[in-house]
Amino acid sequence: MKHDLHPTQVRADQYDHRIPARLFSHHSWDESILPNRKGQAYRPPLVDNDSILIVMEDLAMQVVVLAGGVGGARMADGFARVLPPEDLTVVVNTGDDFEWHGLLVCPDVDTVMYTLAGIANPETGWGIAGDTWAALEMLARYGGETWFRIGDRDLATHVFRTFLWRQGVRLSEITDRLRRALGVRVAIWPMSDDPVRTIVETEEGPLPFQEYFVRRGCAPPVRGLIWEGLERARLSPEAHAALEAADLVVIAPSNPYVSIGPILALPGALGLIEQRRVVAVSPILGGQALKGPAAKMMVELGESPSALTVARRYQTFLDGFVLDRVDAALAAGVEAMGIRPLVTDTVILDPGARARLAEEILRWVASWG
Repeated sequence: MKHDLHPTQVRADQYDHRIPARLFSHHSWDESILPNRKGQAYRPPLVDNDSILIVMEDLAMQVVVLAGGVGGARMADGFARVLPPEDLTVVVNTGDDFEWHGLLVCPDVDTVMYTLAGIANPETGWGIAGDTWAALEMLARYGGETWFRIGDRDLATHVFRTFLWRQGVRLSEITDRLRRALGVRVAIWPMSDDPVRTIVETEEGPLPFQEYFVRRGCAPPVRGLIWEGLERARLSPEAHAALEAADLVVIAPSNPYVSIGPILALPGALGLIEQRRVVAVSPILGGQALKGPAAKMMVELGESPSALTVARRYQTFLDGFVLDRVDAALAAGVEAMGIRPLVTDTVILDPGARARLAEEILRWVASWG
């Protein structure tokens, strides 16, 4: 099977009726919306990268982390440090994927994969630590575009992925092969094997996500989102199976618009997720995002840059919501939605903090009975 590189467009707010149109418009949330409530032994480190592994013999649950971006990768890393690898699956956004000089680049998938492999650049959170730029420098000499910076070792990932992809190998199979080669024992699955591409509607016109995010530095004001290919896309079989088997779904502190939104919009995804226990970790602390344009996008889309806004976005299927201590005053508002709040430290820049937060979430959920 050859892959279609030019999927058709669908507006993000036109596909799944259970994802409110307000998600992608200028209107504020309707406060009258009511929640649709649904009402292990020690293992060796995943990789040799000064891993922290906590013994959690009293907990046994299948966990799926929905992730995108650096925040999602760090949260996934936290769970990878406290759970046996067979008990954890990471389902990753592919709406950020794009072609770069003919190569298929999957930024969110690679950020998760490199982070769990212990080779991510600690300064940026993306790319490979200690990478070099000889290929990019040569590309510039030829007059090629170099605004998207890919290092030499990172380039090998995209070359090999594209080689397999052009032969019709599914993206899930490719990702599984790559993560195993890097020594990652936790399953990482792209949300879909079908191309879905995020287009950002701005005051200057529509921009492919990487053009908006990297080339333009998120500068143009956002007016909405379009997802190309959504009407034909489905959850990958592996992601579908993982969600079916999950005891707990954790929505990582990722951008709710462009990292988590595409996953939730996939046909059938919400139906599976709302049957599980679901906890979300806020990517907004004190009205700001630690990394990325989430807070800026909220303001431009007519919403308040607040952890409470994130909780409202997931309100119809959420059981628990994790806020940082700086937002402790918002816990009562979360509880008023019928959602359990957990107030704790959510800044997870280092491995110890990631493991601590993951363990705290697991023990909190286990305490619900």
